[in-house]
Amino acid sequence: MIRILLALSLAVAPLAAQSAPTAPPCATDEYRQFDFWIGQWEVVDGEGNAQGTNTIEPILGGCALQESWSGASGSVGHSYNVYDRATGGWHQTWVDNSGLLLQIEGGLDDGSMVLVGEGKARDGAAIRHRITWTPLEDGRVRQHWQTSRDDGTSWSDAFLGFYQRKRDS
Repeated sequence: MIRILLALSLAVAPLAAQSAPTAPPCATDEYRQFDFWIGQWEVVDGEGNAQGTNTIEPILGGCALQESWSGASGSVGHSYNVYDRATGGWHQTWVDNSGLLLQIEGGLDDGSMVLVGEGKARDGAAIRHRITWTPLEDGRVRQHWQTSRDDGTSWSDAFLGFYQRKRDS
């Protein structure tokens, strides 16, 4: 009987070692860089006028963030945001009910998340997008979306919003 128990324990030991817990695949600090944006938000402009609501939530075991936007003017959009280990940067793919597809990439720059990408304007002209999310000391997040039609020489404001946490969240 002792020989059988000893044989079983020797046979099971390698299996136990193989199934030892490992860190989740997206547990490194890089995947947490955009976590300041997570939450349920009311979004206002610089004068405090309602622009819409936004919910940012971690998905896929913390490997990505999903954005669900609902604008005061009826716009609706979603984005997926992910840290890309291969490039060492962040990627966002945005789609909305106006047909806009926006793909931007970048990373943290002095505490702000800055993502940039190329696209086409409605008139077919090349356009560069730059969106910066900055966590503010009071818990809000400032989002500044700029566009350039001259390869980044000059920039125009497309959107400036301040994210305030919903009172019930």
